[in-house]
Amino acid sequence: MKYAILVNTCDKFEDCWDPFFKLWSLYWPDCKGKLFLNTEYKHYSYKGLDITPLKVCEANFVPENRRATWSQCLKWALDAMDSDIVFYMQEDYFLSGKVNDESVMYFLDVMQRTPEIPCIHLTQAGIPAVAKSEYDRLFTSNPDYFSYLSCQASLWRKDVLLSLIREHESAWNFEWWGSKRAKYLGYEFLVVDPKICMPEKSPILPYILTGVVGGKWYKPVVELFQNHQIEMDYSKRGFYDPVKILSWKQRIKAKRSIWKLKSIAEIFRMKYLKQFPLKRIVQ
Repeated sequence: MKYAILVNTCDKFEDCWDPFFKLWSLYWPDCKGKLFLNTEYKHYSYKGLDITPLKVCEANFVPENRRATWSQCLKWALDAMDSDIVFYMQEDYFLSGKVNDESVMYFLDVMQRTPEIPCIHLTQAGIPAVAKSEYDRLFTSNPDYFSYLSCQASLWRKDVLLSLIREHESAWNFEWWGSKRAKYLGYEFLVVDPKICMPEKSPILPYILTGVVGGKWYKPVVELFQNHQIEMDYSKRGFYDPVKILSWKQRIKAKRSIWKLKSIAEIFRMKYLKQFPLKRIVQ
């Protein structure tokens, strides 16, 4: 059973690609999905893996002196993929143990047989499970959860993911405002039964949840890389400092205040005026 895997990234994270795919090839050698890497302009290959670098900014004629938004690049990547179901990952989700391919294929089959399921989260790191759903091995989740739309490892119906994208949004804004859009659009995201994907015991997809935070290395990657003979010059990025990252996020938030108003206005229309966009329309 073939399916598409999107490793979402941008060119300034190029230093993550070799470690990511080395660990991928070690811990998921039986992966049956077609790999797509969401680059902006760069080509990339890794020995033994069939990877398609999408080069979405080049394909959409974006000059290199102008940055496309995170959401624009995600939309263009999805548009370039011909699969109805997409397995979503990011370039700093470094695998740390063997992937349970049998479980991934089981939930992929569930989605293919059940078109009303919009998304299945394969890890408890995304959104917490609430109660057993009508589907075997799957739980419901809480649409009021602050990051109901999570960018952690998940199986997505492509048209659903496209319907939640707004091209002006950053990754953080996409999760925050996209969660609210998903709630008012009535999407019910499902989570794998916690008993079969507990991070400490038997994760389906064991990985470091975020290897880079605010452009800086998250320190747990050091031991993982050392254990797998992955060399890295950590001085180029430095390491994550919670205090400095908070200040950086505040500056970014202030710069994006105008765009934020667009997202707030849309949620207001959905919540109070009951005006909903067509689910397949991307604004």
